[in-house]
Amino acid sequence: MKIRSYCSNDCHAIISLFYDTVHKINQRDYTREQIEAWANSNSIDPIAWDISFLHHKTLVAEMDDKIVGFGDLNGNFLDRLYVHAEYQRRGIATAIMDQLEQYAAEQNHVNIMTHASVTACPFFQGRNYQIIKEQQVERHGVFLKNMIMQKTLLLK
Repeated sequence: MKIRSYCSNDCHAIISLFYDTVHKINQRDYTREQIEAWANSNSIDPIAWDISFLHHKTLVAEMDDKIVGFGDLNGNFLDRLYVHAEYQRRGIATAIMDQLEQYAAEQNHVNIMTHASVTACPFFQGRNYQIIKEQQVERHGVFLKNMIMQKTLLLK
């Protein structure tokens, strides 16, 4: 596996990975209506995503010459972390998070915050993130449950 910085040429592959992963992996914790509101191919703006990835610390994981995961950190907020549905449980999210947490610590951030899906919550708990609170977020008129989570970093 190779972890590298994001470039604009990655955007369409990342959007496809995001859409497919939410529709395949998150269906065990969310309804079809919630999944469609969360990851609707008609509502994803590739230009906006590219701009945000370029302004954040964005990492991309590759295996077999294919993008298999990505994550982006905006200051001390983990905005997105997704792993391709066919590459789950291979340490990809862990490798991305190890580097993003290290980067955050180097930037002297005391903690990292994220809004974790029900599906992702156990992963983050395994990395010592604490649930601050449960919330309902609205996407296109549909409410989805997620957790505000935080991890205190060890600064060097």
